[in-house]
Amino acid sequence: MTSYGFPRDVRLLTAGDYRSVFDDVQIKVYGRRFLILAHPNTLSHPRLGQILAKKNLRRAVDRNRIRRLTRESFRLNQHQLPAMDLVLLTQKGLSDLSSEEYAEQLAVAWKRLIKMSQKKQNKGNRSGQKVSKTGTEQAEPKNN
Repeated sequence: MTSYGFPRDVRLLTAGDYRSVFDDVQIKVYGRRFLILAHPNTLSHPRLGQILAKKNLRRAVDRNRIRRLTRESFRLNQHQLPAMDLVLLTQKGLSDLSSEEYAEQLAVAWKRLIKMSQKKQNKGNRSGQKVSKTGTEQAEPKNN
């Protein structure tokens, strides 16, 4: 049975976890008033970290609402997401979005993250192959 919980093992907990994402960002997904940074991990599941700056979300009520909505969206989509460490950064004006708008924006961001991750994996799988101008793949000739 699939688990939809949000236990400790699907969260970024230490400063080192966050630092590894910031030091080697592989994918950036922009949403309306937020940014998701992604870095591949060696685990079999994604992990989420959130940075909600008081500078961008003045009221604690707004920070808690965004935190709660992000957790809920991640919890429901975690089984489709690639095995990556994800950090959500907020920007000014995020508190102006309604909960429904923010949830929709997150759903779109998760889909884009999945698509970009698959695209990146496909690029890695094609190493050693050249793509011609017509867009077809060609194997690199071997020198004997």
